[in-house]
Amino acid sequence: MGAPGEPSARRLSLGLFMPNCSNMPSISTHDVVADQWTYPENEALARRAEALGFDYLFPVSRWRGFGGETNFLGTSLETTTWAAALLRATERITIFSTVHVPLFHPFVVAKMGATLAHLSGGRWGLNVVSGWSAREFGMMGIELAEHSSRYARTAAFIAILRGLWNAAAQPFDHTSDWYTVVGGEASPVPAIQPAIANAGTSEDAKQMTAELCDWAFISTPSVEALGGITRDIQTRAARYNRSVRAAIFPFLLWADSRTEAEEKLAAIIEAKDAVATDNWLHDLTAGSGSFDDFTRDMLAASGGGVHMVGTADDVVEQLLSAHTQGADAVMLTFPRYRDDLERFAIDIQPKLRGAGVLSG
Repeated sequence: MGAPGEPSARRLSLGLFMPNCSNMPSISTHDVVADQWTYPENEALARRAEALGFDYLFPVSRWRGFGGETNFLGTSLETTTWAAALLRATERITIFSTVHVPLFHPFVVAKMGATLAHLSGGRWGLNVVSGWSAREFGMMGIELAEHSSRYARTAAFIAILRGLWNAAAQPFDHTSDWYTVVGGEASPVPAIQPAIANAGTSEDAKQMTAELCDWAFISTPSVEALGGITRDIQTRAARYNRSVRAAIFPFLLWADSRTEAEEKLAAIIEAKDAVATDNWLHDLTAGSGSFDDFTRDMLAASGGGVHMVGTADDVVEQLLSAHTQGADAVMLTFPRYRDDLERFAIDIQPKLRGAGVLSG
């Protein structure tokens, strides 16, 4: 990985952080696209992103909204069934599912994942989430463990997945505080091991990601802060003779002038749902450890994605900087996904291609 400001031979992959939940991406009542979360809209986005050369689709997994006027993320599509449909609707793009470890036994996820890998020719990946919202899991009578213990459980979860996806490792035994496997086996196994991502930048998250995962899905309050996070994860991974790819989910907002774009951002923040924002921030700071440097306004505008705001050239510069700082992929979020994806293809994607950084 080059130092900030140095050119990189690595290529940047494009993806979408998909709007499979309501009111994405902003915790605001400003200019909400009411049907953006629906499956027909998601399928149309997936097909168009694939046609434009995007490499990845990444979903949010939620089981309860955050109240307030918007009930942010309160309506959602479950991400393994969602992925199955989108994988059959597309031909090339890689599609992730997101699962919460406290809700699924690893045998179930292993079987679902092998099925999705089988039906898609290996285009499926998994984002494992240790769980952080006591509001969400309390609804189900599930008490979340202490933070470090959650990641220890996730490590055990991943170890079992890897065993069940590897015919040569079967049958295998596993004993931990959370799972007991005796003569574990599963068939079919994926022809190629599915990529596993983890979304988190706490100390526990970075350590587990470095040791066990293929992707770090990173929340960063600024592009400038990204380099330190990615270097930390890569340094940790090197101790295990591994490397980990990094993805961020920037919130892109551009206009003909920087002032106009900033005014659009201000309008989103002015109409923020204060109740939902406070609930979101409370749950994040109580249980996540990955958003401690975000302000209420930053979270309200983008749901935790780093802001890239200005003219098209400004956004290109920020995307290039993020790539230099260690981002291997950007899972883009937009205020209006369908319209803004088309604008991105005209205003920004050709400039990234001209800079010689895009994969494919």
